Amino acid sequence: MADGTPESKPERPAGSRLIGLTQHPQRLALAGEVHARPFEMLEAPVRASHLALLGPSAANELRHLGQLLEAHGAEPPGDSAIYFSRDLGGIRLRWERHSEFSTYTFLRFDAASTPFSETAIDLVPADWLERMPGQLLTAIHVAVLRDQMDDMTPIFGGNPLIGSRVQGGSAELWTDFRLHADGFGRMLVRDNGLTPGQTGRLVQRLTEIETYRMMALLSFPLARQTSAEIARVDRDLAGIVTQLADPAIQQNDRELLERLTRMAAEAEQLDAASGFRLSAARAYNAIVQSRIAELREERIAGSQIVEEFMERRLDPAMKTCESAAERLQLLARRVSRVGGLLRTRVDIALEEKNRDLLKSMNRRAKLQLRLQQTVEGLSVVAISYYLLGLLGYVSKGLKAAGLPMDSDIAGLVGLPVMAGMAWLGIHRLRRAIGDGSEKE
Repeated sequence: MADGTPESKPERPAGSRLIGLTQHPQRLALAGEVHARPFEMLEAPVRASHLALLGPSAANELRHLGQLLEAHGAEPPGDSAIYFSRDLGGIRLRWERHSEFSTYTFLRFDAASTPFSETAIDLVPADWLERMPGQLLTAIHVAVLRDQMDDMTPIFGGNPLIGSRVQGGSAELWTDFRLHADGFGRMLVRDNGLTPGQTGRLVQRLTEIETYRMMALLSFPLARQTSAEIARVDRDLAGIVTQLADPAIQQNDRELLERLTRMAAEAEQLDAASGFRLSAARAYNAIVQSRIAELREERIAGSQIVEEFMERRLDPAMKTCESAAERLQLLARRVSRVGGLLRTRVDIALEEKNRDLLKSMNRRAKLQLRLQQTVEGLSVVAISYYLLGLLGYVSKGLKAAGLPMDSDIAGLVGLPVMAGMAWLGIHRLRRAIGDGSEKE
């Protein structure tokens, strides 16, 4: 419907039947999407004033629109509307809401002495215009006339004109793509036999060309700023690569890794700040090129056509945006590669340190083993000495008791036995301690 609200379910014709399948919840909405923003049926003479405002909130915008419609006794749109068209006395209002911006097109159909002396927006209350939510980005007047004008230069303030035959020669288009004293651009269409449908489509395409051209150019200042930031980060990255590639340069890997981490964070910040805007520029530029192709321009002798003008003026700006986006992606990949190289270098250095540490631990273990073996030998000697001492006391006591016992012979015979027992005991004790630690 004209106000963008869903239509009521039509009655089923006699003899028809619904398909007995579960329908997707978005089926009806998707089927009607191609009819969401229809063109107006217009006839010359008609004058249009087109505005595109960036960033208004839906609630404020609908409330502001409701004030204008209420003043003219017109029905306001629904809360979910994205498009509507209303006749408001001597003008017609066409409103559309897009993802980033909203457009207002005011149409008037009375005759005028000159195309842009009395415009459609002159019939809109000035106080209502001043309170419109959002930021004005595009403002253009489009006039469609049947009168033949010999000299159009004064209409455009003496500026060089861009002109062509469009719609298969059914009309002539003239513009200068400049803002005039009232802040509006100007486009003049000379009707040579347009149908109402062709006129409506042509006016819609012209306003879309100007709107999407400005939306595409919105990323151009950001692209230049981003390119400068990319160049700065790229120079710092080149310095790190030079230090990594030259073995004669002494550097602190930890410091280099911290610098590289900061660069990676800066690259991600640049991508977050400009990635959406640069991607949107490509989409908007594609729409501009599509709308220009739909004009089906034919050259007028001595005049530059719109397509040629855009190739010379818009395309370089879009190339700058594309270059910034590509450089940003390339920078992120380079930072990732250099980061991987530096981390590999740090890992190798860490492995070398671990290898040296293991060698040092191995040497200590060998020394401890030798010391342990030495201690074990001394322990065997000491224990054997004390055991021989005990054996000597025992043999002397037995001799004193009257037994035929020689203490010297007993010591000589008992020495290997005592030493063997001491060695065997210490060896078993070491094995028992070792088995207990392994089980733990």
